[in-house]
Amino acid sequence: MTKTLLSIGHGFSARALAPLLLDRGWTVIGTTRRREKAKTLQTEGVVPLIWPGNPLPLDQATHLLTSVAPGQDGDPVLAETSEALQAAGHIEWAGYLSTTGVYGDHGGGWVDENAALTPETKRGQARVKAEAEWAKLGLPLHIFRLAGIYGPGRGPFTKVRNGTARRIIKEGQVFSRTHVEDIAQVLMASIDRPNPGAAYNVCDDNPAPPQDVIAYAAELLGLPIPPEVPFEEADMTAMARSFYSDSKKVSNDRIKNELGVKLLFPTYQAGLKALLEDETDAPIIGSKISPGSGGRAPS
Repeated sequence: MTKTLLSIGHGFSARALAPLLLDRGWTVIGTTRRREKAKTLQTEGVVPLIWPGNPLPLDQATHLLTSVAPGQDGDPVLAETSEALQAAGHIEWAGYLSTTGVYGDHGGGWVDENAALTPETKRGQARVKAEAEWAKLGLPLHIFRLAGIYGPGRGPFTKVRNGTARRIIKEGQVFSRTHVEDIAQVLMASIDRPNPGAAYNVCDDNPAPPQDVIAYAAELLGLPIPPEVPFEEADMTAMARSFYSDSKKVSNDRIKNELGVKLLFPTYQAGLKALLEDETDAPIIGSKISPGSGGRAPS
């Protein structure tokens, strides 16, 4: 029987998963709000669906993934379809893309999936509430708490090149991050090894201060390292500043031990090198940077 993934809010992470499923002969239905994006999804082999505006084809789906973030009024998917989701007893696997922001601030210490969910930001609190509401539906739910996402088209290189990158310094600040292709392989591994009720942190092995990532990107490009800006003096939006309220290192042991995942990009250094090689379609040249193979960073 052909498997079908219904991907609600088919964005950056879900679009990385889709090719893995399509290669297996799956059907992928991806929702979007915009007609232009629907045309793009179609060229990628995804069946596009404008939503909201059309019914969700839950009856066609064997698998379900939602990437839609909660808003001020809660999770918009649940607001429209909670009763239908509760009745979707044929769903074999469901995934909810959440964030490591649910753990709140841990002063730079380590957290794993057993850590208390104690966010102080409104965004983090909304995520905790959404996780709980999805868990109540009775679906075979798997929660994926994603660290800072980067990948093709989402990296620091553009800002470093155009001179707008800043190395904002806040004492003790550390973030975890993840390459979008590693998100895709974690989702694929979970589909292959379902464990309803499980939550997984999705991040690399190398939590690091954000200024170190900017400095490394500049080094790869052969450009001057942007100057340091104290956090207290930085001109930032309220949203950007709020990210600095949480400092923690996120453990990814569970995706390795339970799902057998071997990260494609275990460090931001490996991930950024691969992004730049893919962008230039040539090995990076430099005395400190060794060439990769075919644009793929060694794992």
